[in-house]
Amino acid sequence: MEKIYSRPKALQNRATGYCPGCLHGTTVKIIAELIDEFGIQDSTVAVLPIGCSALDCWSFETDMIISLHGRAPATATGIKRNAPEKTVIVIQGDGDLASIGLAEIMHAANRGENLTVIFMNNGIFGMTGGQMAPTTLIGQKATTAQGGRTEAHGYPMHMCEILNELKAPYYIQRCAMDSPAHVREAKKAIRKGLENQMNGKGFSFIELMSNCPTNWSMSAEKSIEYMREYTLKEFQIGVYRDGGEK
Repeated sequence: MEKIYSRPKALQNRATGYCPGCLHGTTVKIIAELIDEFGIQDSTVAVLPIGCSALDCWSFETDMIISLHGRAPATATGIKRNAPEKTVIVIQGDGDLASIGLAEIMHAANRGENLTVIFMNNGIFGMTGGQMAPTTLIGQKATTAQGGRTEAHGYPMHMCEILNELKAPYYIQRCAMDSPAHVREAKKAIRKGLENQMNGKGFSFIELMSNCPTNWSMSAEKSIEYMREYTLKEFQIGVYRDGGEK
């Protein structure tokens, strides 16, 4: 029988640390596939945050470092500037990137650092207990907003649109992980983000809309339905910047 698919060499041979139904595991797989396809396993450095994305330390067979909470872009900047031949991949969640790490991502983008940032947005603080995040929807419940987020808590922050106000970023795209077709599109976006870095184009930002069945208190199937009915209407997928200065 012909073998048509194998576990990527850049993916560790162990069980995932993610909750059942979490789409973060799918993201890890397509990143590992791309590392294999580009042949960059020995030259890749994954920079991970505090939060669910830190579980990727048990996912990738590459060099990696876990940064302080929110400081992944600053850590990645230091690595890339000192070792420009490395492919530096930053993977962050919404609680990390858009909250405590907001200044770090803004300034890395504003400097046009030659990095590929993958932003997992599931609208909640996952690992720390389901607290309201900067991207939590109005009306969406969280442990710190048990009646649902209201306007008094502020509005969901749209990071692609915010970063698109800066001149320096080269590439900005928001994708979704809710269907096979959207996963293929997300892989194309990450591929482009890696190619941009290899070609010295500058800052690439790929936002991936995901789910959190555990902290949304629903089944994996229901979480996908919720994404399509609510999340993806608030956060429009598409290309926001492709090719440099605004």
